[in-house]
This record gives sequence, structure tokens and C-alpha cells, in this order.
Amino acid sequence: MISNQWLKKRKPHWTRLETLLETSAKHGVHKLTHGELQELGLLYRQTAGDLSTLREDTSGQHLARYVNQLLGRAHNTIYSGKKSSAFGIVRFFFESYPQVFRDTFPYTAVAFVLFAASAVTGFLISTTRPEFMHEVLGPRMVETIERREMWTHSIVAIKPLASSAIMTNNMSVAFVTFASGIMAGVGTIYMMLMNGLMLGVIGTACWLSGMSVSLWSFVAPHGVLELPAIFIAGGAGLLLARGLLFPGTLSRRDSLAVAGSQAVRLVVGTIPLLVIAGVIEGFLSPSQLPAPLKFAFAAMLAALLAVYLFSRRTPKPLTASSSP
Repeated sequence: MISNQWLKKRKPHWTRLETLLETSAKHGVHKLTHGELQELGLLYRQTAGDLSTLREDTSGQHLARYVNQLLGRAHNTIYSGKKSSAFGIVRFFFESYPQVFRDTFPYTAVAFVLFAASAVTGFLISTTRPEFMHEVLGPRMVETIERREMWTHSIVAIKPLASSAIMTNNMSVAFVTFASGIMAGVGTIYMMLMNGLMLGVIGTACWLSGMSVSLWSFVAPHGVLELPAIFIAGGAGLLLARGLLFPGTLSRRDSLAVAGSQAVRLVVGTIPLLVIAGVIEGFLSPSQLPAPLKFAFAAMLAALLAVYLFSRRTPKPLTASSSP
């Protein structure tokens, strides 16, 4: 249980860190003295330790959110001019990114719920109103499905080109889904609902034509990476909308900056997932590999992704030499 004495001791340090950040935001980091820069680095590391303490106690969750926002602002200020390196990129993907994902997971979960609810809606409407499938998919695709033919034969013929086009398209969808969050979240919600509806309608059409195994054995190998990436991008858009609409104790500009920093990192982290998914969709998904092997491959990828995103790694201890 966090004691009042501990809070009384730590809050002045948070206030001092916030003061230094406000000075930096108004006049630039170069206006801080050498001593203030050293103090900023020290307070940043101390506050990171405070955040770990707050997260361990459920009673400190409201303060944890405030301190987390404060750390986000401090991180942007301290490392804004730091040159990136190959090691820094590796460290981002293997240490920082999973933590950012877990910290913002509720937003990804909401995006998934929107997608899933829309998919279920598409299924229910399609089973009661078959003409709805024609309206959503178009007569040509419906006729192809009714002939029990998959529409993926064109991918097999031009695998490298198709894979590149798929990657580009998926990244475009993810970016638009994220960037639409600046429209108070309306655009992001629309993208999640429409993508969910489309999958629900296609799934229903294939099910009615006895093609469920053909569809899902095609979707599963790449979908276990592609769909989570879209959900994460949707969560990033919702996070951006939250920063805009609900600034809390911060100014709206600072709130959007903090939320935007986390949201951008979320979207950047989806790029490798979408690249890998594009390669799989271009080469493995439309192949003649038996369906059980495709499902087994998908299950393995899903397990690896879950371990990557949800397993906690012990951070390296900070030393005096690591000050910015």
C-alpha cells in the first residue's frame, strides 16, 4: 500500500520535473542550464522508478496515469535530439514496443471489440438478407464464391508483385486507421467497423457456399499478424482521439503530444508485422499446402506474437553513466 508519506516525498519531484518540461516547451531545451539538464535526467530516472512502484499498487493507478504522461513528455524532451542507431532500433522493438503495447492495451482491445461486433453484425444481416452480400461484395465476387472458387489465383501467378502490393495496401490501411483518430476518433471507428463488416460478410458468403475451410485456411497464416496489426493501429487512433478530447490535467496540446507519441510508436511497431504478413499472404496463404498445416503454422505465429507482446522483460538497471 502506497503511504501518504511516500507520496508527500515524491510529489515535489514530479512537480519540479513538470516545471522543467514546461520551460523547455516554451523556450527550448537550450534555455536550460547545465545543472537543470542534469537535474532533468535525474528526475526522469527517479520518476521512472516511481511509476514502477505505482503500478504495483492498485490504489495508485490514477497517479500512475499522470506519472506515465509526465514520463512520456520527459522522454520526448530528453531524446528528441538523440541520434538513432541500429542497437536503438533493436531495443525499441524488443523492449520498448511490447511495453508501450501493454500500457495502451485497453485501446487496442476496444478496437478489436468494434471490429468483432461489426463482423458479427455482418454475419447476422447476411444470413437473414442474402441480397446484403451482393450490396457489400458486388455481384462478381458473390458469383465467384457461389461457383466455389477462391479469388486468390491471381496472387499465385504474380507472387513477388502481389506480396509487395499487399504490404503497401495493408500499411496504408493501418496508417489511415491511425491517422483518422485526429478526427475525434470518428474515422478510426469507421475503419474498424467497415473492415469488420467486410470480413463478416465474406465469411458468411463462403460458409453458405461450403467454402469455410478454403477461406480460413487462406486467411489464417497471414491474418494472425495482419489483423492484430490493424487492431493495434485502431487502438493508436483511439489513443490519439483520447488525447485530443480528454486532456485531463494537461493542456490539450501537451495531452495530444503525449498521446501522439505513444500512438506513433504503436503504429511503427506494426510495420514488421505487416511486412511479414504481406510475404506470407503473397506466397504461403494461396499455396496448395494442406489446410491443417496452414492452421498449425498460424497457431505457431499467434503463440509467438502473444509471447512477444505480453511477456514482461526485466529492464536493465540505470547507472550514473546512462544519464542523457
